[in-house]
Parts: sequence; structure tokens; C-alpha cells
Amino acid sequence: MAKAPLSRGLHTPVSNEADEAAPVGRATSTPPSEGKEPRATKTSEGFEQVKGFTPKALQESASRALTVTAPNTSRLRDIAEASFGQPAQLETVHGADDRVKITTTSSYPWRVHASLLITAADNSQWIGTGWFIGPHTLMTAGHVVYIKNSGVPGRDGWVKKIVVMPGRNGNTLPYGSVASQSFRSVTGWTNNGDQNYDYGAILIPTELGNTVGWFGFGVYNDATLTGSVVNISGYPGDKPTGTQWYDARRVDSVGARKVYYDIDTAGGQSGSAVYRIISEGRYGVAIHAYGGATTNSGTRIVTAVFNNMVNWKA
Repeated sequence: MAKAPLSRGLHTPVSNEADEAAPVGRATSTPPSEGKEPRATKTSEGFEQVKGFTPKALQESASRALTVTAPNTSRLRDIAEASFGQPAQLETVHGADDRVKITTTSSYPWRVHASLLITAADNSQWIGTGWFIGPHTLMTAGHVVYIKNSGVPGRDGWVKKIVVMPGRNGNTLPYGSVASQSFRSVTGWTNNGDQNYDYGAILIPTELGNTVGWFGFGVYNDATLTGSVVNISGYPGDKPTGTQWYDARRVDSVGARKVYYDIDTAGGQSGSAVYRIISEGRYGVAIHAYGGATTNSGTRIVTAVFNNMVNWKA
């Protein structure tokens, strides 16, 4: 018999697996969770750096030949549209597009980010982004794993399957792909559709994270976040299919459950890591999910979110 999940208010964890209750009993403190960084890249002022590149004007470099072919996702739309409709101002470019294309996707930290091919309950297919936090766990937005208020019969609820493609580079998959049918979120999203609780996790049946690495994550106070540079890299649908794009800026403002930033994103990047760089380590501070007229935003990693993430990566 499945155990009832421990009540944590709207952060109460839920699972799509009837016999797999979300982990319940492990209370944790909130020092940052450590990432796995097999090959560190040099950083400056909190921005990602790639040898010979600058954060705002990366010049493309040749990538090694890869042989695994990615599925064709060229005509698929952003998973956010499944819950929020089209058009939806969920992830936006403000003014000039500052995003830069990442071509060295088989290197850390870029390979921690995964392109997602999502199959909903009605067999419609969508795109999104996730990021590794452990050997078999990726974080993403709640609306990536659970569709709300679509208005389409048979579409709402837990998605059927997600194909995870870490470090995807167009048609090539440097680390292949793995399919998941094991998902997590919280009642604030699955029951209420509350954007303040829009976060979830994907559990894969392998330990691919041991190969590609992962990011840490932490709980940071308002003063620390408002003075920080945050970074986002993911797989937007407005760029060539399956290509990874990066941007970074300082945090614009913070709320009790949201972090706001003027970082350019587009549909398809739902679920991307919003992360800081501290002593060459990378730590998620939010999960990217929404946009606005002047800033985009992510679900903030507060203590309750942190505790769920620790349990989901166990």
C-alpha cells in the first residue's frame, strides 16, 4: 500500500505512480546541495565562460562529430501552451536578443541541460527543458510534467512520457536519450494550478547524471539574490531545432516565491535552471517558468522546494 505523502501545504509532493508515494520523512537543512562538476569551466563575475568566448557575444566553435540522431521536434510547440494556451506571454525576449548559441554542448556545464520531448496523456507532443540535480533526477517546471486547464479532452493531468536528451546539439545527441514515465510535482500546482508552485521533477531509469554531471541548488535570502548574476541555458522553440541557447544578467527583483530577471528566453525553455556561479560551482536558485513585459521569472527555491528536491534526487 502506498504511503500518504507528508502534508507540507501547497508544497506537498505528489507522484504519477500510484504505488510510489513521494518521499516523506526526510527533513533537511538548507545549505546548498553540491553539484557534480567533472570538468570545471572558468567563470567571471557569475557569468558562464567558454574558452575564447564572452557571455554576450559567443563565437561559434566546431563541435566533435556525433552519431546519435535526435527525433524530429521541429514542428512541436512549447509545453507551456498546453496549460496556458496560445499565444501566451510566458517566456519573452526584451529588446535586442542577447542569447548566444552553445555549440560545445557535450562539455560541462552545457550537457547538464536537457532537451525534452514530452508526450501528453492525449498523445500530443511538446518541447521543454530540464536540468540534472543528481544521477537519475532532473528538475523542470510543474507544467512540463502535469498539464492544467488545457480545455482539450484527455490532455490534462500527468504527461505520459518524457524523452530526456542531455546536451542535445541540433540533430545530434552526444549522450543519447532516455525515456521516463516517472514524474513528481506538488499539490500547489497539480491541484491548484498556482504559478507560485510551478515546479516538478523527472526521474529516469538510468544514472545518466553520473556521466553528464549535475548542478547543486540552494536557498538564498533576498539581499543575496538581488545582488547576484543568474544564468539560463535551454532549448527554445524560436531557434533552430534542438539547439541550446544561453543568456545571463543580474536579478531584477525577488518575491516570496519568484525570482525575476531580464534574461531573454522563449517558449521551449520552460523548466530551465536559473543558477548562480559560486567559486566555479553552479547552484540553482529558481526553475524558469514564466515571462512578462519587462522581466521573465522562475519559481524560487525556498526551503520547502529545497527539501522536495533533496528527496527527489535521493
